[in-house]
Amino acid sequence: MFASVQSPALAPAHRRYVGGRGMRRSRRLRQGRWAAILLSPTMAIVVCFIFAPIGLTFWISLHDWSMLTPITQMKWVGLSNYRQIFDDPIFRSALVNTAIYVGLVVALTVPLATMIGMLLYFPKHRGRGIARTALFSTYVIPTVAVAIVWGALYGPSSGPFAAMLKAVGIPAPAFLSSPSTALVSLVAFNIWQMLGYYTVLVIAGLTQIPGELYEVARVDGAGFIRQTFSITLPLLRRTITFVVLIALINAVQVFDPVYLLTQGGPINSTNVISYDIQRTAFQYGLAGQASAMAFSLLVLLVAIAGILLGLLRRRSS
Repeated sequence: MFASVQSPALAPAHRRYVGGRGMRRSRRLRQGRWAAILLSPTMAIVVCFIFAPIGLTFWISLHDWSMLTPITQMKWVGLSNYRQIFDDPIFRSALVNTAIYVGLVVALTVPLATMIGMLLYFPKHRGRGIARTALFSTYVIPTVAVAIVWGALYGPSSGPFAAMLKAVGIPAPAFLSSPSTALVSLVAFNIWQMLGYYTVLVIAGLTQIPGELYEVARVDGAGFIRQTFSITLPLLRRTITFVVLIALINAVQVFDPVYLLTQGGPINSTNVISYDIQRTAFQYGLAGQASAMAFSLLVLLVAIAGILLGLLRRRSS
């Protein structure tokens, strides 16, 4: 009965609205195409060198394959390799050693890096740059050279550490030859080598904190301790979480010191997952089991990283 009549005055505005919405949609489509074109080389590199090797590792982990035979001769075994590695007491021991190593490295390195970073950032003295360079230089020295030096330092009879302990009447332990001290000795090696790198990351995070906050706190009578716990540490939470994540990943992947100094001994006390993967693949030729170990390690790292990032997001919200 009633006809829908559109006002002539409103028709042009309606057409302009519809036309503008179509233009915006077309612009977004063009931008999306250009973004895909520009990102395609990077995505191709990521797929070829990251996702493809991960997929191939998982595929090999489902097969029984020796690295001495062609890859075409792999035999499908499903999840049998995963059952075998978790039933293997040597692999379980490597998991425990890795967990202890990672826990000690993260628990000691992150607080030290945070403390040293604050001591190098806040006092306005001239030697800050030299101290930062000296700390960071331990990270850029090749691990092989550092391992040779630390092997000599850990010498049980003529090493400097043993001599210093004997000078104060303490019997020197067999640093790398005793199951009770070998893993801790590798932890000390890692802390010395990586502390400067994490300290530089902490200093970079401190530069992002506005200086006006400290000026206001000083005006209100807050001292250094109060400023640290009320301003520095809360605003440094993201940086510290990133340092924890990087320290954890680096510690889980430890291989060079174990290979150069202990070879997983004595009595498998320093046999960590990365070294066990290398030994299983290249010494025993069990590529399927080694791939299962590597993929399990990847899943574990992704899970831990997800938990850390989730905790950070929850605290930030």
